[in-house]
Amino acid sequence: MSTVSTCPACGSGVPPAASICGRCAHPVAAPPLNPEPKPQPDWIKRLGPFGAIAAAALKFKTAILLVLAKAKFLIFGLAKLKTLLSMLATIGVYWTIYGWRFAAGFVIGIYIHEMGHVWMLRQYGLRASAPMFIPGFGAFVSLYDSPADASQDARIGLAGPLWGAGAAVAFLLPGVAGAGGVWFAIAHATAYINLFNLTPVWMLDGGRAFGALDYRQRLMWLGLAAVLWYMSGSGLFLLLLLGAAYRVFWKKDHAIAADQGAMFQFAGLMILFGAILMMRN
Repeated sequence: MSTVSTCPACGSGVPPAASICGRCAHPVAAPPLNPEPKPQPDWIKRLGPFGAIAAAALKFKTAILLVLAKAKFLIFGLAKLKTLLSMLATIGVYWTIYGWRFAAGFVIGIYIHEMGHVWMLRQYGLRASAPMFIPGFGAFVSLYDSPADASQDARIGLAGPLWGAGAAVAFLLPGVAGAGGVWFAIAHATAYINLFNLTPVWMLDGGRAFGALDYRQRLMWLGLAAVLWYMSGSGLFLLLLLGAAYRVFWKKDHAIAADQGAMFQFAGLMILFGAILMMRN
């Protein structure tokens, strides 16, 4: 952005390219092209090595506040007694089969997925229940209001897998760092359940998102799913392919107008979950 100089004689503004004031003809120095950065406050310097952390926190304060707001939102969801009790019951069921660490991580991943839906519903001003768990089957959110259109419905449907993707990556990082195979197992299970939810049928998240894609986008989606099936060898991508083929060639319920945002989110989630499933500890 250009910087306007000020005439020292009359105080008038002078364009950056001018060397004299157009009002009084007084010489004006051109503004510096690369102004010196503002010095750090003294309190940051006194913190020593911790000052760099404080400076980074100030620089990225908007992103940090956003993460903290979502973390607070996740904790708020546990204030619902039915959610908490059903969640603990589900952890207990998986605990008896897989052990407490996998059970807790897997159920927390499902909870984060469901709270993604609740978050997006609130952004649209739509009423919904807190997540309810069914031990051994998963969880659900009851929707009391209907989305305004297919695009809004797609955003609501994809919000769960988007938050679930964040959970899967968070579980994956300790595994990559060598913290143990259980973290890989939790990350894989979280990616698997979220990818399954992207199947474009019925009331699954993928079914909602697929409704916002036009015919051309659906063909592109089919091609991507086929490539991921070939690369991963996972039968889950075959399930996604079959569901999509039913919608494209049999049901033929494609959208008239293309939704590029929904397509990019949908495709990106498929690629991410496929990559996690292909990773080995």
